[in-house]
Amino acid sequence: MQITRTVFREDHEMLRTSARRFLERECVPKQAEWDKAGKVDRETWLKAGREGLLCLTLPTEYGGGGGDFGHAAVLNEETNRSGVSGLGFSVHSDIIAPYIARLGNEEQKQRWLPKVCSGEAILAIGMTEPGTGSDLKAIRTTAIRDGDEYVINGSKTFISNGLNADLIIMVCKTDPNAGSKGVSLIVVEADRDGFRRGRKLDKVGQHAQDTAELFFDNVRVPVSNRLGEEGKGFAYLMAELPQERLSIAIGAAAKLEVCLDHTINYVKDRRAFNQTVWDFQNTKFKLADIKAQASAVRLLVDHYLAEHVRRRLTLEEAAIAKLFATETLGKALDEMVQLHGGYGYMLEYPVARAFADARVMRIYGGTSEVMRDLISRKL
Repeated sequence: MQITRTVFREDHEMLRTSARRFLERECVPKQAEWDKAGKVDRETWLKAGREGLLCLTLPTEYGGGGGDFGHAAVLNEETNRSGVSGLGFSVHSDIIAPYIARLGNEEQKQRWLPKVCSGEAILAIGMTEPGTGSDLKAIRTTAIRDGDEYVINGSKTFISNGLNADLIIMVCKTDPNAGSKGVSLIVVEADRDGFRRGRKLDKVGQHAQDTAELFFDNVRVPVSNRLGEEGKGFAYLMAELPQERLSIAIGAAAKLEVCLDHTINYVKDRRAFNQTVWDFQNTKFKLADIKAQASAVRLLVDHYLAEHVRRRLTLEEAAIAKLFATETLGKALDEMVQLHGGYGYMLEYPVARAFADARVMRIYGGTSEVMRDLISRKL
């Protein structure tokens, strides 16, 4: 990109080398198999755990990498640059595991985190429900206290890692009449009576990312499975969402850069009307625009990444990063598919897979419309 990046240290770049090798060796060859199965095999999760690629920011005493968010960003970037699609590591490590690390008591952390870091226990988080998307205050799944247990009833949908999950952090209403102040976070083990997985959802892209419906019918869990205080769940979610949104922006920036490189190489090789596609002025102008956009995204995302490593990233700033990176990526990918012609619609080409995979980036983690609303509140 011809931009000198200052956000990463030498130890970050050392991780980049090992992450790239792991992705090329263990993931790229399995992509077709994963796409067909609709999920990543458990052995790959265990191998990632053995190589220290899960939960890079969690403390070493629980089996984590003991690093900062820069390490997580490196793995995120390399995953997107490799073209690997549907790998659930970032959801597991960067979005869900921090809830246990920051809210869990010592007993909970000792009970769950070592297996989470090793890949033995895969995490999912139950936020979205049928009929409720970004409006988390409208969830209807309940967790009603009965002595020393909660009884959970409800359903969740669009749950990433849903098919593989061993532990699900459930967003529940412990007080259905208290609005956002009635939301709590409760960990549910997948072997609990009354829990079942629904169908594997057939998505437009990211076919290897197992995404499922989850159902809870009088599922009993001990009160000791609650994370943090009862009724504070909504506040906990709001505190963690900036990191999730920054993670999406980091992935979008990397995907934009790699797809630009693929497209430049393609148009310089592809011939039409006795010249290369690159020789047409329209091609050069389109790619010049995308290069300028990719540079702007990179500078913005790196700035906010540095802020987050210092623990200074705000909800508004994360929304800006996600909105700008994902919207820019979406428009640029459409142009790059067009420059590939018919081949841009073939999934064997990286730009076509990216086109299908990236569309959801403007939806999950909060839609672009929600990001605009958050930003507008500070205007």
